[in-house]
Amino acid sequence: MSATLTLPLLDSTRPERFPNPRNALREPNGLLAFGGDLSPRRLLAAYSQGIFPWFNDDEPILWWSPDPRCVFHTAELHANRSLRRLLGRQRWRVTIDHAFREVVEACASPRPGQIGTWIIPAMIQAYVALHKTGHAHSVEVWDGERLVGGVYGVAVGRLFCGESMFSRESGGSKLALIALARLLRGWDFPLIDAQVTNPHLLSMGAVEYPRAQFLRVVAQLNHLPGQPGNWSEFTPQLVARLCDEGLIAGDAIET
Repeated sequence: MSATLTLPLLDSTRPERFPNPRNALREPNGLLAFGGDLSPRRLLAAYSQGIFPWFNDDEPILWWSPDPRCVFHTAELHANRSLRRLLGRQRWRVTIDHAFREVVEACASPRPGQIGTWIIPAMIQAYVALHKTGHAHSVEVWDGERLVGGVYGVAVGRLFCGESMFSRESGGSKLALIALARLLRGWDFPLIDAQVTNPHLLSMGAVEYPRAQFLRVVAQLNHLPGQPGNWSEFTPQLVARLCDEGLIAGDAIET
């Protein structure tokens, strides 16, 4: 006999109101509530409380706060020797907030061995709307005019909540993530939330925080002044830094 789950239903009239994430279920790990909507107001309220949506097309909107939480320290993300060798053979360039929808749609494409995707059309529209408000952002990696890697997520205060990343060429997502970390570190954003732990994220340098620790950090960072608005104007500064580090070619400029 299958177990019955009892979950709070979100109040449709109070988009800022969520249950205490410390009360999320242990199994499935972090499941907190269901219902509500994907409006910018509700999404920002969720991220500012350490909560994110994650659901399939045949499910109601589900909200999560897992324990432990997977994070990257922006000061500690570096390219290892093999990645540097790989990037040295490329002529890639990097942009910021230049092709947000394209990055999200690329992340939604099924991966090898994966059936379907949780980044359904409703999610794509929700994050595009959040991008238009200046709170969701992307970093893009290009080979000529071809998008070969990227990452996107949501900024609340001085926390960046990573949603997904993709590669069409080996190293594309890693360069995007490192570029994002360089950008955020310059603004004193110490963490990138990577949500749920998996071996790939750990191999890239992610670490785990107990949920209680993560929520304390979120509460602190959420009250610090962030960097709202479109970030595309900061592309030249980021490109210069990546060139100085030898991660992209010296003539790599945005278009």
